[in-house]
Amino acid sequence: MASERLIISEEACQVINKAKRSGHKVVAIGTTVVRGLETYITTNHEVNPYDGWTNKFIFPPYEFSIPDAIVSNFHLPESTMLMSVAAFGGYEKVMNAYNVALEQDYRFGPYGDALLII
Repeated sequence: MASERLIISEEACQVINKAKRSGHKVVAIGTTVVRGLETYITTNHEVNPYDGWTNKFIFPPYEFSIPDAIVSNFHLPESTMLMSVAAFGGYEKVMNAYNVALEQDYRFGPYGDALLII
């Protein structure tokens, strides 16, 4: 997983943190968003504004602070994005979903099918 430039605005932080404090769920769309949300968080599990680079690598086991659910593509085997998804959904459950996807001819990669992990 390469370094990526992240921009998380003050306004976005306010919306996300208010949602979390109010008991609402935060859904991250894609592994890049997950990395962004988890890069610059406080000890109170709130996201801070950020404009910079991250090389954060998320792999099992990992305790997430911000997202309560994620939507992600079916990533290619042995990819770092797959490890991030497995960290969120649980390695065994995600690998089971991948086996079913293979049996059902799902498409993998950036223009393939997606999964929602709650």
